[in-house]
Amino acid sequence: MSISVFNHEGYHDPTAHDALAALQQQEMQANLNALAKTVPGFRPLVFICSPYAGDTAANEYMTRNYCKYAIEQNCIPIAPHLLFPQFLDDNEPEERKLGLFMGCVLLTKCVELWVFGEHITDGMAMEIEKAERRRMPVRYFTEEFEEVI
Repeated sequence: MSISVFNHEGYHDPTAHDALAALQQQEMQANLNALAKTVPGFRPLVFICSPYAGDTAANEYMTRNYCKYAIEQNCIPIAPHLLFPQFLDDNEPEERKLGLFMGCVLLTKCVELWVFGEHITDGMAMEIEKAERRRMPVRYFTEEFEEVI
């Protein structure tokens, strides 16, 4: 279901949109929780969105922790920025572009996008935009795993 940012008279109404979107996200989460209780072993795929560039060693370490957190929440984490740099060079523009494209393909298989940390990189912004265009729930977390609502 699509929720318009415009009201029935055609006026921009972001407050109502945000409230309805939050309700829709809560309903989807309740449905996933119910499914998890009724289907043994059900674990939804979630896309882990966090920084990679810069201090890659520290960022990879944090991303591994975000993935562990997702597993603790009974989800299956997908973190392309841990996989693709194993064989693609993020410093080569064409290889980076290919890695981002492949990450977006994986994003379409997930039920939610989880954003970790305060800093949003260009790659993360692109992933968030893609998820929002697909009307996929986007959840924001601090580096300490606290959800920001």
